[in-house]
Amino acid sequence: MHRRLLVVLVPLAVLLVAALGVPLSITVAEREMQETYVNRLNDVGRFASLAETALSTGRTEALQQELTRYHELYGIPVALIDTSGAVLLGPADAYQKAARAEAALPRIVTAALAGARSEPSWEWAPWDDSALVVAEPVGRDSEVVGAVVTISDLSRTRELILVRWARLAGLGLLPLLALTAVAWPVSAWVLRPVRKLDAATSRISEGDLTIRADAEAGPIELRRLARSFNTMMDAVENAAQRQRAFVSDASHQLRNPLTSLRLAVESLAPHLRPEGDGQQVYDVAVDELKAMQRMLNSLQASARMESLRTASPVDLDEVLATRVDRWRALTATAGQTLAVDVPPGLRLLEPPGGLGSILDELISNALRLSDAQAVEVTAGAGVGAVVTVAVRDDGQGIDVPERAQALQRFWRSPRHQNVSGTGLGLAICADLIGAAGGELRLEEGLPRPDGSGHGLAAVVVLPVAPAPTPA
Repeated sequence: MHRRLLVVLVPLAVLLVAALGVPLSITVAEREMQETYVNRLNDVGRFASLAETALSTGRTEALQQELTRYHELYGIPVALIDTSGAVLLGPADAYQKAARAEAALPRIVTAALAGARSEPSWEWAPWDDSALVVAEPVGRDSEVVGAVVTISDLSRTRELILVRWARLAGLGLLPLLALTAVAWPVSAWVLRPVRKLDAATSRISEGDLTIRADAEAGPIELRRLARSFNTMMDAVENAAQRQRAFVSDASHQLRNPLTSLRLAVESLAPHLRPEGDGQQVYDVAVDELKAMQRMLNSLQASARMESLRTASPVDLDEVLATRVDRWRALTATAGQTLAVDVPPGLRLLEPPGGLGSILDELISNALRLSDAQAVEVTAGAGVGAVVTVAVRDDGQGIDVPERAQALQRFWRSPRHQNVSGTGLGLAICADLIGAAGGELRLEEGLPRPDGSGHGLAAVVVLPVAPAPTPA
């Protein structure tokens, strides 16, 4: 319970420190500037009262000495000016030097000579370098005869503000560090099961249904979620295993009766009369039985291959070394040509069941179904961390609307109804490639020799595998 409270209270405390720190620093700066302004206002008020008496009596020596002493003591130029702006009393050189740097001085002096006290000219921000100009009229209303003006350098005040800001930041940083020290292990304790659950779902999306989440670590809510997740995965894995077992067992159990039926039908051949239609019916029956046997063999092979759901790294050169010679022999027997253009050093994740079996299926389709004269196998690094392997031919091809259907189970093109096949090859290849995190695409292939269009290209896209670690 206390850990769950910390998870809630720690972020709130951090937000509270951040929310209060900046306004508090701004308040400190404004208060320092206000104190400085009030002090200067009191000083010029006193000097204005003395100046009014000195000007009325003509005794200005004491005021001159006091203004000079004030400048020497505080370093702040203070001067008594007349209505024309000329310095009557005070350190004239220091005043004129400071006045030249202050753009707000004429406005403030004009307001003071008009009998009004202007707003302060300072900026409280420590990075601003303007001075504080304060002016007090000597006399009142229409009897104003001059003004007392001070020009205060605020660099020391701003330095003091920065020091106080630094202290406040330090005081605010200590509880923040303490909160971080508490929040770090708590957040790690909370998020560790989440990361493990994320890794488990990633492995499952790659086809590994045996992965389970850690149900013994983290808060009770996450442990309960992990147990529910594991229960769900148990049900999914059992359902997938039962489905594959059913397909495999059904295919195996049907094979023997089908074989017996085929033998029985073929045994009728000597008893057929040549003059009847029996021979034609007999040939159709035998062909259908052969097609059913091929279908059962494909279903059983599909169930076996789908039980292997783990991708593994492989060098494309090694896969091709065991396949290219056989492909060349097959194409030469059929009077076709095969071109292989694959750069060395490509390493990728091999789909379950092997990349060689998938390429065999794609080459077989190009030879059997497309009436191609040339078949081309190319490979290269694609966009991103993928490797692309393409099998292109210059045969009949597949129309664009049919390409998506060609990757579905049992689909066959109307042109291939009289060609042996089950319609499962491309669908199984697409499933296996998807289990490895890749994709199988059907695209436009090589140009046909007669110029009537293009053949078909089966493009296999698979993730790049990391280089092997040296032994």
